[in-house]
Amino acid sequence: MLQKRVAIVAVPAVALAFAVGVAVGQNTPPAENKGVKVGAPTFLNLANEVDDIAGRQLRMRVVTIEPGGAVAMHSHKGRPAVAYALQGTLTEHLESGEVHERQQGESWTEDHNTTHWAENKSDKPVMVIAVDVFKP
Repeated sequence: MLQKRVAIVAVPAVALAFAVGVAVGQNTPPAENKGVKVGAPTFLNLANEVDDIAGRQLRMRVVTIEPGGAVAMHSHKGRPAVAYALQGTLTEHLESGEVHERQQGESWTEDHNTTHWAENKSDKPVMVIAVDVFKP
């Protein structure tokens, strides 16, 4: 009779312990990346870009330019940036007269020599991820 009672208590206890062990095992962080793709980095050496980092922010924004929209002429002196075309094609106009078509999936830098404006010539919104060192 005592063995039967022990069995009645022990079997569910072992099952519960196994279930808890499986659940805990599922929350274990992986030791390696799996299913992750990291694109080639776009980077800019800040040594020639920023005199003093105090009071500056590292800022990331998603900029959406509607069809026919434009970003006004501006300079990146003291505000270095990297950008990534998330969606669409952005037409970038440099002060020098150069024009770049920034395609979806392309990344680029904007250093202290960059003065430019950009427009969306397409019939769909353009989305750009813009990251810069900014002084508010």
